[in-house]
Amino acid sequence: MSLQTPFRYDYVGSFLRPEKLKAARAQFDQGLLTYDKLKEVEDQAITDLITKIKSLGYHVITDGEFRRATWHLDFMWGFDGIGHTPTKTGLPFHDEAAMIDDTYLTGKVGLSKKHPFIDHFKFVKQFEDENTIAKQTIPAPAQFLAQFTMPFNRIATEKYYDSDTDLISDIVAAYGAFIQDLYDAGCRNLQLDDCTWGMMADHSGHLAYGVSQEGLLDIQKTHKDINNQVIANAPKDLIINTHVCRGNFHSTYANSGAYDPVADVLFGQENVNAYYLEFDDERSGGFEPLAKVSDDKKVVLGLVTTKSPKLENKEEVIARIHEAEKYVPLNRLYLSPQCGFASCEIGNKLTEEQQWSKLKLVKEIAQEVWPKNVE
Repeated sequence: MSLQTPFRYDYVGSFLRPEKLKAARAQFDQGLLTYDKLKEVEDQAITDLITKIKSLGYHVITDGEFRRATWHLDFMWGFDGIGHTPTKTGLPFHDEAAMIDDTYLTGKVGLSKKHPFIDHFKFVKQFEDENTIAKQTIPAPAQFLAQFTMPFNRIATEKYYDSDTDLISDIVAAYGAFIQDLYDAGCRNLQLDDCTWGMMADHSGHLAYGVSQEGLLDIQKTHKDINNQVIANAPKDLIINTHVCRGNFHSTYANSGAYDPVADVLFGQENVNAYYLEFDDERSGGFEPLAKVSDDKKVVLGLVTTKSPKLENKEEVIARIHEAEKYVPLNRLYLSPQCGFASCEIGNKLTEEQQWSKLKLVKEIAQEVWPKNVE
């Protein structure tokens, strides 16, 4: 078996935090627990998680993002020139604001010291064996760029950058340094998580970026280009996939819309190995845009939702896989939940038992759909 993501039954990356871990992180934030004690709790929680993942027969392992507050901001905080403060307003999600730290530039973007995620990955890698490979998840370069160029952060960014071209150059260099360090630590499977395409697929996406619909196409190209620059600079045997998200906070979402508006650029021109795509409800539209996926790329169908505890009907999921097969051959299709179970510490509204039931179902379906090459 080739230990390379994606696998026929797979997952995006994050898992529900155990209560003991949540309590320890809260105590640490309040100054009631030392970092060393917090790390002990994190290490044990991650060890238990990986043991469970292996017991289910999955071939990819992660730390569940247990050392992070959010899926993307903690990564950004590890670089030079990034500041953050507790938010007063949060980000607008459907029915609920995501109360995650405001994050902004305090200087030029760079990487002058080892990023904390390198040691995070090393801890997971020690659990690799002949049946499993460690995967590292990070926000895509386009997500990093969007964080500091969207209207809510533009004024802060212009204190340090006269042009987006200079900012892009610094981001590409910083990612290059991080990825080389990660590669040297033994990582061969990297996932770029990216909400920007979900925003741009939304009918109001141009408003979020403060541009016209025509201007949004230029932003698509800029986002594709920065992702491709980082991919081109990475070691050639590093597998780089992407997960396209529409927002995932406490079982709610930020964006809706089929992939049609971004399919030409995202599926036709972004140079990733595979796409992990959300298709868990009507907000994602149909499978028709998958016809734009170029011949050498793989598609991981996120048909099992992490936003609801309700367990999907196996036959209905199988039928949807075969519907997608009209646009991408079955041998290039894979199955996973649509997103992580806890993109932020708060997690989605289901129990750990329900989380594991979802993953058991994903595996069961994959074994039925791809019986001869399920691995």
